[in-house]
Amino acid sequence: LLRELLVPLSYCLAGFLMFWISFDLFNELNGFQEKKLQPADIAEYYVVKTPELLVVVLPIALLLALLYTLTNHARHHEITAIRAAGVSLWRLSAPYFVVGLVASAALFALNELWVPDSAIRTEQIKRRHVQLDQSGNERGKVRNLGFKNARYDREWLIGLYNVETAEMFSVQVTETLRDGLVRSMSAARGGRTNGTWTFSEVREFRHDPRTKAAPVPTLHTNVLARPEFLETPDEIRSEIKIASRISLPGAREADVPLVEIFDYLHFHPNLTKSDRWCLYTKMHGRLAAPWTCVVVVLIALPFGAASGRRNVFVGVASSIFIAFAFFVLSQLSLALGTGGYLPAWLAGWLPNLVFGGTGLWLTARVR
Repeated sequence: LLRELLVPLSYCLAGFLMFWISFDLFNELNGFQEKKLQPADIAEYYVVKTPELLVVVLPIALLLALLYTLTNHARHHEITAIRAAGVSLWRLSAPYFVVGLVASAALFALNELWVPDSAIRTEQIKRRHVQLDQSGNERGKVRNLGFKNARYDREWLIGLYNVETAEMFSVQVTETLRDGLVRSMSAARGGRTNGTWTFSEVREFRHDPRTKAAPVPTLHTNVLARPEFLETPDEIRSEIKIASRISLPGAREADVPLVEIFDYLHFHPNLTKSDRWCLYTKMHGRLAAPWTCVVVVLIALPFGAASGRRNVFVGVASSIFIAFAFFVLSQLSLALGTGGYLPAWLAGWLPNLVFGGTGLWLTARVR
């Protein structure tokens, strides 16, 4: 049974990858020419992008291979013979569940360890021969960084931030004080010294947002330490990572690794509702994604193992319909979770629960 599955699975994986790469190359060819990429650069681009493609095609390839294999067995009454010998359908499907678990583990590893970095590396390859970096970012430096600390109602806008040294230039910090006044501080540069943010060439203004009065200057000094600024370089680094993942062209839900989501939630406990819905939905969607391969096995069993002589192309047609329905439900549930219409855990796990539960129920009814 394992041999009969692995052969079509290999063909399906190879075929899907070739088709996907050919289709993507056809769409991106003009862009590659504009960015002056050489054939070696294009080959490297698709080698680096392969993990991202595998994450997409592995569940589909496994579904197609399973339905093809099971339909072929049922067509030749091999499943009937095995079950007549006293082997239950669940015991018969044990090799398939092993493959599903291995594929799920591989999917999780790809999604966490390779896919996020591959998205960044492919963008770097595409800009390799472009002299001017359109983002204005230098290595280890980020321009026009802005983030809000909801816990202390403090907003930062940094013209240039050095990730390695935590130095910042052209800094503006705006915060709401306890008395309702808004304090705005601008500084030429800043840095972290002995655990305290210290700024130079500082100007400070205050104004009352409840009135239309102009901001009043309250401070002008060469050096100023702000021990009450509790934001850490790790927190800023987390902000940069999340922003860079989301801003990538064609960013998907799976582009933010779990470790970075956990770090961001740790450093930002008081998120706005929209940010909380978005991040928790991403987190649960990412946790649920690898289990798609096990759900695929549950779905394929009742469709493929039913007795009767059928054309093997029935399995192909079934896999296309199931994959399309799963994709639509997945995108819909993630959109509802991000919008706050569904709890984040339900939005992430809903496709697996629906299709896995349906597969269990149908498999139990197979005769």
